Parts: sequence; C-alpha cells; structure tokens
Amino acid sequence: MSRVVILAPLAGWCMPLAEVPDAVFAQGMAGDGLAIDPVEGLLRAPCDGELLPMRDAKHAVTVRAAGGVDLLVHVGIDSVELHGAGFERLVADARYVRTGDPLVRFDLDFLARRAKSLVSPIIVAAGGRIVRRAPGGRIATGEFLLEVEPAAAIDAAQAGAPSGGARSDDMAHAELRNFVIPFEHGLHARPAAQVAAALRPFSAQVRLAFRGREADARSPVAMMALGLRAGDAIDVHATGADAPAALAMLERWFSPPRDPVASAAPAPPPKGRIDATIASRGVAMGACARWERPEIAVAERGAGEKRESAALESALRTVVAHLESLMAQAQGEGHALLAAHVELARDPELHRRAAEGLGRGETAGYAWRRATRATANVLAALDDARMRERAADLLDLEHQVLRVLAGEPPAAAHTVPRGAIVIADELLPSQLMALQRAGAGGVCTARGGPTSHVAILAAAAGMPALVGAGAAVLAIRDGTRVVLDAEHGWLDVDPPEAQWTQAQRALEARRVEDAADSQASREPATTRDGVRIHVHANLGASAEAAPAVAHGADGCGLLRTEFLYLDRREAPAEEEQLHEYQAIGGALGGRCLTIRTMDIGGDKRLAFLPLPDEENPALGLRGVRASLEHPRLLRTQLAAILRVQPPGACRILVPMVTDVADVRFVRAILEEEMRRLGLGRSPLVGAMIETPASALLAAELARECDFLSLGTNDLAQYTLAIDRAHPRLAARLDALHPAVLRLIARVTEAASAQGRSVSVCGALGSDGDALPVLVGLGVHEISAVPSSIPRLKRLARELDTQACRELARRALELPTAAAVRDLVASTRAAHPALVPGG
Repeated sequence: MSRVVILAPLAGWCMPLAEVPDAVFAQGMAGDGLAIDPVEGLLRAPCDGELLPMRDAKHAVTVRAAGGVDLLVHVGIDSVELHGAGFERLVADARYVRTGDPLVRFDLDFLARRAKSLVSPIIVAAGGRIVRRAPGGRIATGEFLLEVEPAAAIDAAQAGAPSGGARSDDMAHAELRNFVIPFEHGLHARPAAQVAAALRPFSAQVRLAFRGREADARSPVAMMALGLRAGDAIDVHATGADAPAALAMLERWFSPPRDPVASAAPAPPPKGRIDATIASRGVAMGACARWERPEIAVAERGAGEKRESAALESALRTVVAHLESLMAQAQGEGHALLAAHVELARDPELHRRAAEGLGRGETAGYAWRRATRATANVLAALDDARMRERAADLLDLEHQVLRVLAGEPPAAAHTVPRGAIVIADELLPSQLMALQRAGAGGVCTARGGPTSHVAILAAAAGMPALVGAGAAVLAIRDGTRVVLDAEHGWLDVDPPEAQWTQAQRALEARRVEDAADSQASREPATTRDGVRIHVHANLGASAEAAPAVAHGADGCGLLRTEFLYLDRREAPAEEEQLHEYQAIGGALGGRCLTIRTMDIGGDKRLAFLPLPDEENPALGLRGVRASLEHPRLLRTQLAAILRVQPPGACRILVPMVTDVADVRFVRAILEEEMRRLGLGRSPLVGAMIETPASALLAAELARECDFLSLGTNDLAQYTLAIDRAHPRLAARLDALHPAVLRLIARVTEAASAQGRSVSVCGALGSDGDALPVLVGLGVHEISAVPSSIPRLKRLARELDTQACRELARRALELPTAAAVRDLVASTRAAHPALVPGG
C-alpha cells in the first residue's frame, strides 16, 4: 500500500507541535503532525480524499486519504469558541476533494483579535504513522509537509495477517454506562483528544453511541463527527477485561446522567395530554406497548479477511432475499422502500468501505457497521432535516445484516398485542412494517419527523402515527391505556374512565362510518346544493394506482414521479417512463392522471446528477429550478408523457413555480417535443402554487396555465418560515393558518376570474377539518392520501357550499390556525348538518 503525501494546506510558518500554544496539541494527545502559523485566510485540501462530517465545525476539517489515513486540520487555537464566526465553509461534508481544492475561507484579522492563537495544527488523527516531515520555517501552500505510512500497511508488514479474533475472556467483559457531555462547547478537538489519550493505558474497546450513531473513543476525529453538544446524553460501551476500569476513568471526563437524589426517586410516569406531530392521520386507542431496539454487540477483530468477507457476502444475500420476498407482497410506498433497501444492500460504496475494514482485520459485523454508519453520519450531518431522516434507512439495513451475522433472521418477530399503541424512541422502516403485520393499532415515537420513511409508510398503511412527542412518552409504563389522536396531534395518557368510555364510543362510531364510507366510495362527491367536489389520489409509485381506485379516487391529482429517479445510477429512459405512465393510466381506467414533472433537489438528491451543495436546499435548486439547470431530463420526461395513450390522457403539473417564466420554459420544451412527435394538441399544463410569490402572482399564472394546484405543505412552510421537517416546530406548521388561507383565497379568486380550476394536493387535502374551509374558498378539487378518500367524499356530500363560504369568510379574519380550527369545531357543533365532522 503506497504512502500518503500531505501538502501544506496553508501558507505561513511551519513549526513542530511542541511549539503550539495548547497542551493538548503540543503533547500529541490529538495525534502526531506539524502546525502552521498562517499568513493568508484560505485553507486548501492537503491531499486527495473524502471530507468527513464534523457537525457544526467550521473551524476544522478532516480529510480521509487513501488507506484510511484521517488528517485533521484545526484552524487556530480555541477557535471553537467563535461558533463559526469568521469562517466560511466552501465545500460540504462527504465530498471527495482533490489536493489544493479550497475548503475554508477565514478572516485572518478577525481571528487574530478573537482567537487565542492563529497557529493551526495539521494532525494525523488516525490510520497512519508519519515517516517524513518538512523542516520548520517558511512554507507555501502546496509544498511538501508530511509523508504518512497507512496503518493497514504497517499491520500487514508486522503481522502478515489479521489476528484470529477477539479473545473469549475479553469478550466476556462487556459493560454499558450512560453519561452526559459536560463541555461548554461540546466534544470538540481538545476534550476529544484528552478522552482518547486517557484511554491509552486500557486495552478495552470503548465506543460512544448517540442517536443511532457510534464512534471509537480512541479516535478524536470519530468522536468529533458525532457533533455532541453540552448536555447531550450518550451511551458508552466498553468490552474487554479492563472495561470497568476504562469506564471508571471516563467518569472523570463525562457527567453522570442524573444526580443520586433523582436516581433514587424517579419521576412518576406521565399522565394527561402529550402534544406531538402528526405523521399519519387517524385515531386509535389501546394499551401501551413499549418497543426498544437492542444494540447488537459485534467483536472488532476477525478470523481472517477471507472468512469474514464470505460471512458478510452470505449475510447480504440472505437480507436481499428477505427484502425481495417482502417486495413480492408489498404495494405502494412499502414496495418502493423495500426496493430502495435492496439497492442500498448492493451499493458499491458501502461494499468498498466494508472491504477496507475487512482488509484491516475487522469482523464482518464490525466492518459493515463502520461502513453503514460512516454514510449515515454524513446524512445526519447535513443541514436538511429530511436528508438526516434518511440515515434511518441505512441503520435499518445495518441492523438486518448484523442480525443475520448473529445467527438470527433479518427481521425480529414482533409480538405486540393486537391493537396496541406502540411507544418507541424511534422506529426503523422495517420495524414499522413488521408492527403493521403484527396488528399494532398505532405508533407514537419520541423522536423522528413527519417526512421520515416511517411516517410515509404509516400514512400509506392507514395506521395512525405521531412523531416528535419528546422523551416523556418513553416513561409511559407498558399496559397503560392511551388514546392516540393523530387528527389533532396529541396522546392522552391514562385518561379518566369517563373520557376513555367517550373515546371508545367515538372510535366505534368512526369504524361504522368508515365501513359505510368504503361502501359508498365509488359514488361521486356532490354537496347538498349540487356542487361536484372531485377527490383525487396522491400517488408515489405505479403500484399505488389500483388501490387508490379501490378507495374511490376520481383520478390522480398528483403523481410524484421521483420514484423513477431516486435510488438509481442512471436517468430513466423515455421508454421506461412511458411504460410506467401508461401502466398507471391503465390502472386508473381513463380517470384523470396529473403527472408532476420531476421535483428533484432539496431533500431528493440523485446519484447520477451532481447538484451543487447549498446552505439551504429548501431555498435552492429544486423543482422546476433543477429542470432549468438540466433541461435534457425534463425533455425526456415530457416526451414520455406526450406518448401516453389515448392522446391528452395526462395533465402536466410544474413544481416550485415562481412566476410565468418558469411555465413558459416548460411550455417551450413541450411544444418542441410535440412538433417532433407530430402532435397537434397540447395536454393541460398547470403550476404548483408552493411559494408566496406564485400565490401573489396567481392572476398572471392563471392566464398562462390551464389549472393551478396548491402544494400546501411548502406553501405553509415558506409563508410561516417553519421547516416542515423540524421535529420541534413541525407541530406548529398548520396550513389552516390565516396567513396561508389568505394566499389560497387570492389564488382561487384569480383562477376563477380566468375560468381555471384550483386543486389542493398537499396534506391539507387529506384533512377533514380543512375541507369545509377549502370548499368555502372556492376549491372544488382535492388530492389526498388514498386511504382518506372514502371519508372525504362522504364529508363533501354533507356540505352546504353557502355555509362553507360564510365559514371561510370568518376564518380569514382570525389571528391563528388554532382559532380557525376552533371556529370549524364550534360551527360544526352549532350546525352539524351543514358542516359535518372531519
């Protein structure tokens, strides 16, 4: 294995670490290396490699070079206390960088005034040994600095082959302790290096675990990548004969989770109402069933690369076969998710990372865990909350493979009582599907967000689910009676008998209603005064079309075509897209099919399409903006849509429109493809109203488009300035907020003046409480989750549009979303025949 040459990432004065004005770096606790006192404010890549995640750290970067050498560059001393001020990251984490690439720009004068020192250590933090270094003195950017021998090459030369696995007496000693991070600025370079140095006298394997991610406590870089902040609670696993002594030492550095008095008198389990975020609408009640996912212990040292490689390949084949067997029985979102997990199991980058670990003598389980968590850590460190949630998919796959390696089936058997309300910290997607098969009545998690795969799967299955309820729910005792209300967003814990009985009656009445609604779902939804309300389905995969029709969908109001683009290594060809669209149109039986053009960017990144790294992806290249950057993809998609038979069977919906220029761009390409195909009549083209700008320009857009569609999720997000994936704020994101309703009113008025229809395809369309307000504002077409369609059609039949218009008028004058919902409830109580229950 060749040596790694490190070039100076900064221009300035080179010096030995012993001259750094900080004991941790000077004494080599963080690792061996050199330091540079910079004379310019630009940090460049010191070598080729992967930029590892260092959450919230703008003052430091870590590059993983060939052979697993981790190089830490720390700009300044005590610069962590500046919290990023004076620094500008030029490249996002998890990118492969080339030697000399600009990484960080910093204000030299600002740092000179604020930081303890500008001296910047360049440290070999892990994976190698320095064999040659530059002399002290003046050094220019790009000049030779260090030469490093990778640890894997050293091991091979010294041992010839990996050791035969962990000793049984070592593995017999395994302990787990809980601690809290006490450091004011979190676990940054100095305390991480001190912890790693303090562990050197011990042979125990020690790992820190935080929110499903792990780090080797002997690696300062790995610990820094966890992004631990002051007050974060961590689990520390220690394995080996001196594990107790190692943990006793760590207690000097970390704080215990609670004081002895609190430990002796634990807080009583919660009672009353706990607010949470709605992930999947519905109501359920039953006994609480706590669900915990045990961490699977894995040894580090393997029985030889050949044997461990064979074990990992066998486990992966078993998991893929299991996933494919489930795919054969799944539909819709479940099928799409399982297919994505199969692709992950075959991902060459995960296999490459695991192979590196196997080459270092690691066990199959240890190498696979390191590989999956390295990628999951990258996702978890991204600014976009939706991408962070996708790390759960990797952890899910990791868990299944580790179970097989441990001699268990890929998925654990779930034996919760039928109808139980499952309480968990977080759930993996495969666990949610297993709980659904086991007959769980509903789910409430302490963490997680409303856009996670678990939330999507629960909604597709019609299982009521709440997320982001906080740690209080984890203290609810097994068997406690709870009412999960995922229509209003709360969990009632151990309610009084009278309240429980009332909830039982309401739920039974709802079951009777649902049965009746299902029987009448094929009938049209016409209000009491003769206004037709079209209730369409939101679809995200071809397998969902037939079930939507079975639920009574009048058509498809939104086909999210991203299922054709995600989790693949090349763009879908025109013929493949045509086949999928034609199959969906056939399943809909001639009903309306509204195809949204690719809504990529933001939280939907494509492996085959490099998009720039963005500070705020939600405000960047997404929707039609990405199509403007890559018109070839849009052209292929439009050509496929135009070829669907019969001609004109599809409507085209353009996402994230800002103004008429966006629509004209799409129409220009559409007309070119029509001429190429010899077509004379254009399909209907609509714009998604998802931003305040497009809502305010609705009159102009209505003249340019054939219809308008309100994407209320993003419209509410951008209007209220609340990230719809934020676990603590998402509960406040209510599209019935008067500010959003006033924009909707402006859109419907502008569309009506031009004779254009307006539909709602966001989450508000599935909200029965919102239906009378939307109808009152002039919305006569909604697109919803298929399972909610029968109920929505029944509610629409019971409406009186005049009463709805009066209700909407009053709602527009109110100050908050809560006030609007109270108005709907009070109006329903006073006039149930005109405004039925949602």
